[in-house]
Parts: sequence; C-alpha cells; structure tokens
Amino acid sequence: MARFLKDRSQKLGTAPGAAVFVGKKRTDETTIHIIDYTNKEIREEFVSEASHLSGLNETPTVSWVNVCGLHEEALIAEIGSYFDLHNLLIEDVLNTGQRPSFTDYDDYFFLAVKMLKYDRERDYVDSEQLTFVVGKNYILSFQEQLGDVFDPIRDRIRKEGAKIRDRGVDYLCYVMLDTVVDHYIHIVERFGDKIEVLEGRILGKAEGDLLQKITDYKREMSYLRKVIRPAREACIHFSKSDSTLIHKTTLPFLKDLEGLASLSAESVETYSDILSDQLNIYQTTVSNRLNDVMKVLTIFSVVFIPLTFVAGIYGTNFEYLPELQYHYAYPIFWGVLITVALGMLFYFRKKKWI
Repeated sequence: MARFLKDRSQKLGTAPGAAVFVGKKRTDETTIHIIDYTNKEIREEFVSEASHLSGLNETPTVSWVNVCGLHEEALIAEIGSYFDLHNLLIEDVLNTGQRPSFTDYDDYFFLAVKMLKYDRERDYVDSEQLTFVVGKNYILSFQEQLGDVFDPIRDRIRKEGAKIRDRGVDYLCYVMLDTVVDHYIHIVERFGDKIEVLEGRILGKAEGDLLQKITDYKREMSYLRKVIRPAREACIHFSKSDSTLIHKTTLPFLKDLEGLASLSAESVETYSDILSDQLNIYQTTVSNRLNDVMKVLTIFSVVFIPLTFVAGIYGTNFEYLPELQYHYAYPIFWGVLITVALGMLFYFRKKKWI
C-alpha cells in the first residue's frame, strides 16, 4: 500500500462533507472502548454500538472514547451525531491520508497526526491515521486498527490517585500526543544509529549492499519528514490555540510538547542531510577507486607502447636487418626494453603518479 499518497478515487464526485472512507481496511470490525473516570472512580467497557455513547458529552466525568477501525462509515457518522460533530470533521476522520493538522471549532477542537510503528524485520516504518476530537469533558480518538502506543496511559488512568485523573481532557490529549511524539523521536534515533554506522563502512570497502542501504534509509527519512513536519505544525497550533477548552495549567506542557515535536523534525532533517552527504561520499569513493584502476591500466599501456614499437620493428619481414646478425643482439634488445620500462616507471614515480 502506498504510504506517501492514498487512493482517493472513492471520493471522486462526492459532496463536501460526505462520509466516505479513504484507505485500506485494516481490521474486520470496528471496536469502541470507553474509559469514563473521575479522580475517585473509573468505568471501562467495550461496546459495539454507538448508542452507548449517548449522553457522554453531558456527564461531569472525563470520557475517553477510543474507536479502532474506520471502514464502517455509518458507525463513524453515527458517533459524530451523538457529539454534534461537523460533517467536514467526519470526512477528515474517515480520510486516512489526512494531513496532520489542528482545527479549532466552537465547542471542540480537532487534531490529526500519524502514529508510527517500527518494523524491525523489514527495517521499515509503518503508520496509521490517528485523529482526536476534544470537547468539554470528552476526547474521541479514532485509529485504523487495534494496537497502539497508549497502553501506559491506560495503566496510569486505572491507577487510583494518579495525577492524570485530577486533570481534564486537554491534559489527556497532551499526554496522548506526547506519547506519539516520543515514539517519533525513538524511531528517528533508531535510524540515526544505523545511519551513523554507515559512515565507517563508506570510508572502508564499499560493499555491494551499501548503496541499497543508503537509498532505503533516504526513503524512510523522506517518509518521516512527510509525517513529522506537519505534525510539528499541528503541535505548535495546539500550544498557541486560544481555545477555552485548554486550561492555563496545561499550557506549559504544550510548550514542552512543541519543543519535542521540533526536536524530532530537526533530527529528521539532520539525518536526511547526513544521508545526502553519505551518498555523495559513496559516489566520490567509487569514482576515485575507478580512477585508480584506470590509472594503473593507463600506466601499463604507456609503458608497453614503446616496448611494442621496438618489438614491432624487429618483427618485420625485411630481408636485411643488420642487428640480427650481431652476436649480442638478443641480450641488447632485452636490455633496451628493460631500460625503457624502468626509466618510464622511475619517471612516473618521480611525478608521484604511482
């Protein structure tokens, strides 16, 4: 499946705000996980119907609704109706190729980012669409499939007396985004270690797979840049938003999130530049080695040109060659050849050509 661009043919001819899923189905059925809590109690359950969400936006508790699976368009649209979400927002939730962004509505705000996962076996970065809708007392998170990076957050919420249970949904949204960005940095660091190892290999013997490795890492860095750079912009807009849903006590944490997002984006740019330099060094190294080979071959050719010329003269079929009748002609002939060859090699050596 293409990572850089999604197939949007399903959207052709549809009206703006139409609930049309764009992407690849990654799970058989959509699951809804609810965590409803205060600082004293917690309720957690899995439901299969959107009707169980009715009234959650009016309770005094903090409600986190996590939806896994975006292909059931009618279900996603029904969830949106219970929270009075705009049609354009539902359209963005269903579009797995949605660019990371932050949008502030009157009663809620919308955040879209990519959640990254590192495949060790293939040395490959996979991603899935992750969107948040944050209201006064609820947060809706939509992802493409089961399995995410939020288990530590769930464990903290389940722990009685945890700091996170004393704060609102804006802080919960920050914590979730902070976890996503931390994984950005972790993945960039993994590739960074591998990229730095390549430098020693480039200056040594250029193995056959070295160019392929550099090309693969450049592709992954390009994808990470595509994901992380707009995510940084979304985090900046989030931290600078004047939404009434964001409490003043959360702002310092959002500034820290902005710094982490900038760090991850700058690290990607740095390693992309390093890879470009490595590719240039690799090509220069290969070119220099080819030049060394050509230089040796050229020297051999130059040395043998006069030797071939002399040998050619005495290989002619003239009837009378005076030197052929001389008793010491043969050793003298070899002496001349050797002297010419050694003289030329000495000259090349003096010029530091060899």
